[in-house]
Amino acid sequence: MTSTNEGGAVPHTDAPWWTSATVYQIWPRSFADGDGDGVGDLAGIRSKLGHLHDLGVDVIWLSPIYRSPQADAGYDISDYDDIDPLFGTLDEFDELLAEVHGLGMKLVMDLVVNHTSDEHAWFAESRSSLDNPKRDWYVWRPQSDDGSLPTEWRSAFSGPAWQLDEATGEWYLHMFATKQPDLNWQNADMRAAVHAMMNRWLDRGVDGFRMDVINFIAKTPESLAAGSPAFVMDPAIHDHLQEMHREVFAHRGDRQLITVGEMPGVTVDDATLFTDQARSELDMVFQFEHVDLDRGPDSKFDNVPLALTDLKRSLGRWQEGLAERGWNSLYLGNHDQPRSVSRFGDDGAHRYESATMLAAVLHLHRGTPYVYQGDEIGMTNAGFTSIDQYRDIESLNWHEEALAAGASEADVLEALRFRSRDNARTPVQWSADASAGFTTGTPWIGVNPNSAELNVEADRASGERSVFEFYRRLIALRHELPVVQLGDFAMLAPDDERLYAFTRTLGDERLLVLANWSGEPYDLDPGLDPVLRRRSVPEVLVSNVPHGPGSLTLAPWEVRVLRA
Repeated sequence: MTSTNEGGAVPHTDAPWWTSATVYQIWPRSFADGDGDGVGDLAGIRSKLGHLHDLGVDVIWLSPIYRSPQADAGYDISDYDDIDPLFGTLDEFDELLAEVHGLGMKLVMDLVVNHTSDEHAWFAESRSSLDNPKRDWYVWRPQSDDGSLPTEWRSAFSGPAWQLDEATGEWYLHMFATKQPDLNWQNADMRAAVHAMMNRWLDRGVDGFRMDVINFIAKTPESLAAGSPAFVMDPAIHDHLQEMHREVFAHRGDRQLITVGEMPGVTVDDATLFTDQARSELDMVFQFEHVDLDRGPDSKFDNVPLALTDLKRSLGRWQEGLAERGWNSLYLGNHDQPRSVSRFGDDGAHRYESATMLAAVLHLHRGTPYVYQGDEIGMTNAGFTSIDQYRDIESLNWHEEALAAGASEADVLEALRFRSRDNARTPVQWSADASAGFTTGTPWIGVNPNSAELNVEADRASGERSVFEFYRRLIALRHELPVVQLGDFAMLAPDDERLYAFTRTLGDERLLVLANWSGEPYDLDPGLDPVLRRRSVPEVLVSNVPHGPGSLTLAPWEVRVLRA
């Protein structure tokens, strides 16, 4: 994709289109409600396409909108070929797709094929008898004489990963909720059915897929019998992805598609294989290393302070590891993570500064940035104070499990206040009106109380302190400057506990990014980079804090991007 010389990486003319693209994730349930029932829908999304077009994003990724019992917010799919009535109809989807394309953007669907809903017709057949033709489409294991579980694996949503089916007397695997039985990717007929479904969506005009926990799909008899205390990624995943590419993507000609695989637990070496274009597997992956740095060993909800030096080491290693082969996806927040400004920044007095600093650091790395809905105005964590306010199955299950283990209600609520996925799932705050302009009805989950002051209308009207306008400038820079798209990355001051600094270099073009990751002023060392020692004042491409020419002090949460 790139080659290097003494001046840095030089882009080839065949660099993929997504090297200059930015993706925007929509969590449909909470984006915008078009019919007043309190739940976001396709009509609501269509009404806000102008907002996304103004932002300048290239791709819209929709979290699941397929027909579903909604046990896990749509990640439990009962019909891959239909739209859930909660969100609209297939006709409405076609209208949305046409409008997105008409505005020059692409639309990516969520692909959830590690598991289905237990209400999917495939599973209804599979569990109907031991000799049903679709029995082997799911992962079943017989009961043992001593009544023990087939493996010690745990569900991501608490409890064992095995559920006994009373009708047939066997266990089925569910890596997530009990209502999400895992598909058996060893079965060729099942794989062919998945490939056919994917082809139908691409034929409809969809521009690619974000693939949910796609590295979990490979579960061979050997890995299931290995006796490991937890799931371990099976090497067969590469065979499955290469077959998927042959059957679904290879015959699409010059059509500009994108594939990103969500892959908990992958290493840099794993990602290099998955995203090496010569291997025909994926374009990029979502890795979790950097968003696991502030959690302790006990559980996802074991919250510990983040050390900036750890974050720099992690992200720097991924930048270096995928510099010549493969590609990074860049994110700090999504529907499974807390709000980034509350997690990594200061969502109080310095909300604007820290939200924009985080955005600049992310967007100036090498890779494809992903913007989660609401981050473009600096939305914050929900601030819920009662378990009755939560809706997420993961949070509710953990609350129950933690209390049963002896934790106090106060401690559990404090952990959820920081970490719960519901922090990212409150309605987008469009205006200061009732329900934040999200709906004319009663929202399915409570609106953040700060919506009266923090909303799209107020932010876009705030001039130089508009988070939206800052994001728009960052996205435009990626479109405009090859150095942002493909330039070499070099971390500076890796051991500094407050400064996040790096350079991007492409030929004669060089950028210096300086970010004060703290609430106190930071005095720059002129020895950090030659540009800071020049007599002439460098060109400031991006800054979130007004400062004097050539100042060597960064204000709290300030970021500067200099043309070096």
